[in-house]
Amino acid sequence: MSDSKFTAPMAQELLHSELSERSPVPNLGEKILAIRNSLRPGQQQMADWQSGPLAISAVPGAGKSTGMAAAAAIAIARQYERSSSRRQLVVVTFTRSAAANIKAKIRKFLRDDLCLPQTGFFVYTLHGLALNIANRHSDLSGLQLENVILITPTQSHRFIRTAVEQWIVNNPDVYLRLLEGHQFDGEETERLRRQSVLRTEVLPELANTVIHEAKSSGISPEKLREWSKQTTDEYAILSVAAGLYEQYQNLMRSRDFIDYDDMILAALRVLENDSARHIEQNQIFAVFEDEAQDSSPLQTQLLEILASNGEYQRENSSLPTPNSPLLTQHSARAKRPATANSTQHSALNLVRVGDPNQAINSTFTPADPIYFRQFCEECDRIERLATMDQAGRSTRIIIEAANFALKWINNQWLATTKTNNKQQIPENRQVPFRLQTIRPVEAGDPQVNANPAPIGRGLELYTPRDIHHTVELLSQRVIELFSEDPTKNSAAILVRENRQGRWLAEALIPLCKEHKILLYDVGERDRRSHVPQEILALLQFCDRPHSPDYLKAALEALVQRQLIPTQDLNALASLPEEFLYPGPLAEPQPETVQKAARLCRSLLRARLELPLYQLISFLALTLNYDQAELATADKLAERVNQQIAGNSSMGGMLSALSEIVSSERFEPVETEDSEERYTRRGQLTIITMHKAKGLDWDYVFLPFLHENLIPGRFWVPPQSQFLGDFTLSEVARAQIRATLHEESIIPDVSQAWEVAKNLKTSEEYRLLYVAMTRAKLLLWMSAAQKAPFTWSKPDNLQEQAPCPVFPALKRQFPEFVVNLAAMSKQA
Repeated sequence: MSDSKFTAPMAQELLHSELSERSPVPNLGEKILAIRNSLRPGQQQMADWQSGPLAISAVPGAGKSTGMAAAAAIAIARQYERSSSRRQLVVVTFTRSAAANIKAKIRKFLRDDLCLPQTGFFVYTLHGLALNIANRHSDLSGLQLENVILITPTQSHRFIRTAVEQWIVNNPDVYLRLLEGHQFDGEETERLRRQSVLRTEVLPELANTVIHEAKSSGISPEKLREWSKQTTDEYAILSVAAGLYEQYQNLMRSRDFIDYDDMILAALRVLENDSARHIEQNQIFAVFEDEAQDSSPLQTQLLEILASNGEYQRENSSLPTPNSPLLTQHSARAKRPATANSTQHSALNLVRVGDPNQAINSTFTPADPIYFRQFCEECDRIERLATMDQAGRSTRIIIEAANFALKWINNQWLATTKTNNKQQIPENRQVPFRLQTIRPVEAGDPQVNANPAPIGRGLELYTPRDIHHTVELLSQRVIELFSEDPTKNSAAILVRENRQGRWLAEALIPLCKEHKILLYDVGERDRRSHVPQEILALLQFCDRPHSPDYLKAALEALVQRQLIPTQDLNALASLPEEFLYPGPLAEPQPETVQKAARLCRSLLRARLELPLYQLISFLALTLNYDQAELATADKLAERVNQQIAGNSSMGGMLSALSEIVSSERFEPVETEDSEERYTRRGQLTIITMHKAKGLDWDYVFLPFLHENLIPGRFWVPPQSQFLGDFTLSEVARAQIRATLHEESIIPDVSQAWEVAKNLKTSEEYRLLYVAMTRAKLLLWMSAAQKAPFTWSKPDNLQEQAPCPVFPALKRQFPEFVVNLAAMSKQA
């Protein structure tokens, strides 16, 4: 949709006059116009919003957060001048750090540009918003937060494992069918092997995948069983998944545990009540959502209810009640107002901003970019879609490379689809990318140094001999870039896997020390996720100090924290009693050993003198944790003490901690700006492509661009191939999403497996697009001729095909291909 169609035809002079006449704050209208005029066209469309739905599809580097903050401040100012009501703007984003960032920007606009109080709005993460609503109406939500425990389970969590075991007991015939697989000769050794694979890998993975997919969409086990009747697969995969899901829910309720999806469901239970819903809606005049491409169906529904001005229509009967915690409707999504009727649409005061081309979480979370794409399509039909397609972050050649990659991937996808399926070209939302081109900003753009001049060529494409040659070339370029002024610019190496990052860090540490370049390996140095593991190691030692294994683990933690000198820990741990309490006839201990022994004895003394509930906090102080690590340790202590309440013992504490360490993603507490840590000037950051989303650097290096990782390939682990050439979890995911997307039939196993492969391929290509668009001045890309098949064995080199986009880039931009033969001659 064009800007002229979107923007009201009112001239700026008339708008200024109207604002000035009704504004109780002197010159407020002028101040609003000043903010608006400082924005780009796409951002101005957001700032012009006054009511109704609005979709903003933004390209990377377009200034989404700045535009949203400005639009939010203007909306608050307009609300302030219109009425004396205390209704608030709710701004929702994806992460805590993003919420803190946008909150600071809104406050700055209100304080510095509008001279208004820094009130009138709230900024939440989606789960924070849901928890807030559920907590205010605990009688309706069914959540008594002082009595429940929030967990983030993985497939190894004991609830998942227990659910699997209970399902096997209750469904012996179905389990036997899985055990037989495609063929089985009854050999006992093979039977035991298959039993182990099913119990520890296949069924836990199926349970974990389906629970997240179904709960986030409001789908009950009963609905999954109903859908299973429409399928014909020999294993009845959705029926098996429903049984596992049901067992898991029973276990969670019996122990008063909740997960993040339960928080959304609890908030929706509150909003099913007419009185509570009106209370919540009457406190809000609009909802702004950032990163909308990462929303799930229930999250979308929650925001639509809050933004609907009391006119929200629900589909079929009801939302979940406290006694029935799961939705039973087809999709649990609200019935949106008819797209043909803009009057109905105007009741939804919802602004959603996102980039469907940066949706990189849909294969391991329930988020799916299709929902934001659908919202964009609906808004486009009523001329309420705007596009932020101007970006000033990157130099022009990087923008050209990213645009080319997007179009080339879509074209290849369409050609392959037509060839394989001999069907019509799929709809736009089925291809990996929404077709939107990044445009450089116009002359006079307010951004300082917009579309900056490139460093060197701006784009450099390398084909090294192998991964070792890659490190040589990368190192050489890093030294060149940091040699002039190492504190002036920022740089990052983006990798697909953490294992690549670890290997690169080991190779680059000597070079960075020699040239005084600060190297920050995010996978290794982001230590707050290690807090539970370190605390567990010390507590296990305190419980059994004479165990050589526990003593060594504790000493390793103390060495890692640089509290004791590095030394031969095996020698110390081999004789715990002599190390801790040497007798009068023992040889004198060296000072390094004495220091380690004194610290260990202090830990044992604390175990005797302190109550259990204070031990974790004491150990955190002993480990010399920083502010964020101390906050994470306090959160951990509260969780453990709550979990063992009524049965407080060292054994209970160790059991709870062991469970968290082995089978849960314990969320750390962030007390500093993670963006600043990752993007410091004068620093070379090694970070995964996933974690790099939302960040940018002057120089970005993308090594190891190989086809076996991007787009990769779906493969069935050899140990589970007795079930067939597919995995149960991915087939179930594809079948559930097909139903949620309102496709006419549920795909069979082979079709679902193809859909799952396509989902992964699309997401991997979007991940590469995200990585390319992180660069400002230089994008360095390489695909070595020889690389490991798996990075768990980096020395096992073999010929590897490049990511298909890489040769296409070389053909399109031949002048940016680096001639390695010429470089060798010069050297």
